[in-house]
Amino acid sequence: MVENHKKWHEKLPFTILGYRTTVRASTRATPYMLVYGTEVVIPAEVEIPSLRIIQKAELSDTEWIRSRYEKLALINGKRINTVCHGQLYHNRMSRAFNKRVKPGQLVLKKIFLHQDEANGKISPNWQGPYMVHRVLTGGAFILAEMDGEIWPKLINSDAVKRYYA
Repeated sequence: MVENHKKWHEKLPFTILGYRTTVRASTRATPYMLVYGTEVVIPAEVEIPSLRIIQKAELSDTEWIRSRYEKLALINGKRINTVCHGQLYHNRMSRAFNKRVKPGQLVLKKIFLHQDEANGKISPNWQGPYMVHRVLTGGAFILAEMDGEIWPKLINSDAVKRYYA
């Protein structure tokens, strides 16, 4: 079978389904589960019933409504757990980044478009190297030039990257 890029719109629903039903590392949950509170029933499970589908079919309406209500009540708990896990994931990532940059190490500073150093789209995106003079809490750095002159402005850790000589 020959794949044709002109029929991408026919494959889009499958791509979206795959994206929404894949577990994310940062939340340990699928986007579908966070929205609806349950895992998705894929079309193959409707044709060939899984244990989950068979169990639902044997419940009476009142039992199914009661179990669904209980599951809906658990959605907020799952969402809170996901938010907590996201915050822990963010803290781990920032801790891993911040422990790599120590005073005395060399870094490059990002050149933003509104700065005087930006000379157009062909100009470099980073300038330096600079030496980290001090690491502050909250992810800010005080940089020093290579000759020892300390910069008066704080630099956010997002705007620097390590320089490997």
